[in-house]
Parts: sequence; C-alpha cells; structure tokens
Amino acid sequence: MKENAVITIISITIIVLNMMMIIVLDIKNAIMMATMAEIMVATMAEVTAVVMAEITAATMAEVTAEVTAVTMAEVTVVVMAEVMVVVMAVITVVVKDVAAVGAGCFNLINN
Repeated sequence: MKENAVITIISITIIVLNMMMIIVLDIKNAIMMATMAEIMVATMAEVTAVVMAEITAATMAEVTAEVTAVTMAEVTVVVMAEVMVVVMAVITVVVKDVAAVGAGCFNLINN
C-alpha cells in the first residue's frame, strides 16, 4: 500500500513538474514573440525613415535639377531674344549711317 502511495505521489509530482515546464515554456515563447515583435517594429520604423529620407532627397535633387534646367533654358531664350533685338537695332542704325556716309561721299565725288 505504501508503495502505491509513493508511486502515486511521484507520478503526481512528475505531472505537476511537466505542467510547470509547459507553463514556463509558454511564458518564454510569449516573451520571445513580444520581443521579436518589438524589435521588428523598431527596425521597420528605422528602415522606413531612412528609405523615405533617401527617396525624398533624391526626388528633391531631381526636381530641383529639372526646374533649374527648364528655368535656365527659358531665361536664356528670353535674354537672347532681347539681346538680339538690341543688337539688330544697333546694326540697323550703323548700316544706315554707313549708307548715308557712302551716299554723301558718292554725291561729293559725282558733283
């Protein structure tokens, strides 16, 4: 009878220890999952911030270069057109003056 009682106590003790081990493993797994989730959230936030900063910098550089190129092209066209108008006006005046001087010289020679 005593032997049966001892076997029963040992069996109950083993069952209790197994249950405690299962509980400890479940707690450990829960802590690990929570820790992994926290690490993943922090990592993803950091990676997202870096990637967004890179994309924003590259996009802004490209947009700035494009806007600068277009603006400079338009400004150059306008400025060159205005310069050409002034240059052509000056050339026209000079040619008229030269023609007038030439005509005067021609009249002097022929008279």
